[in-house]
Amino acid sequence: MKKPNQSQKPKLAAKNSAPLLILISAPSGGGKTTLCDLLLQSRKEMTRAITCTTRAPRPGEKNGVDYYFFTAAEFLKRVQAGNFLEHATVYGNSYGLLKSELLGKLRAGKDVLLNVDVQGAATIRAAAMGEPELREALVTVFLTPASVEVLEQRLKKRNSDPAAAIQKRLAVAKQEVSQWKNFDYLLISTSKSEDLRRALAIVETEKMRVARSHAPEF
Repeated sequence: MKKPNQSQKPKLAAKNSAPLLILISAPSGGGKTTLCDLLLQSRKEMTRAITCTTRAPRPGEKNGVDYYFFTAAEFLKRVQAGNFLEHATVYGNSYGLLKSELLGKLRAGKDVLLNVDVQGAATIRAAAMGEPELREALVTVFLTPASVEVLEQRLKKRNSDPAAAIQKRLAVAKQEVSQWKNFDYLLISTSKSEDLRRALAIVETEKMRVARSHAPEF
């Protein structure tokens, strides 16, 4: 009987699935930020996409960690060069997502997480169609409470908006929820732990798709 060659090192397991670009959207108060935070804590190989902005850094914020801070002129130059996948101006400040930010992390083998509103999700979906790498990696998830009453309760618990503002948010939420059919997955929010469990199941399912996987060599 032949003895095993002790000098032969075991083969390292090859990475057998392509990285994902996971987009999570929800109406205001729907819980997408909480879910994104939990996903990042649960999957160390996942990273969030860093957004560019023209607003001034807040105390404690770091360039390249919280945001990429640009001057208005720098931001405009990037817009004109077509560098952004999506950008918008909100309350006088511009925000944008660089194509290079997403492609760089995906090419490094990282799963990238996007936390965006419904309008931003539509823009990113459309723009990704023109970028093969992004189109193939993109997985969209719509998160929503089970009813408008549940959403209203959540908004009230935040104690951050007056009654009139809450009603305005609810009216917008009804329009946003009607867009759920444009997403790959619909996740009806229940509890933080259950939302996370099902979101992780979505990630694992997408990782096992034949189009993204490579079988081990025998």
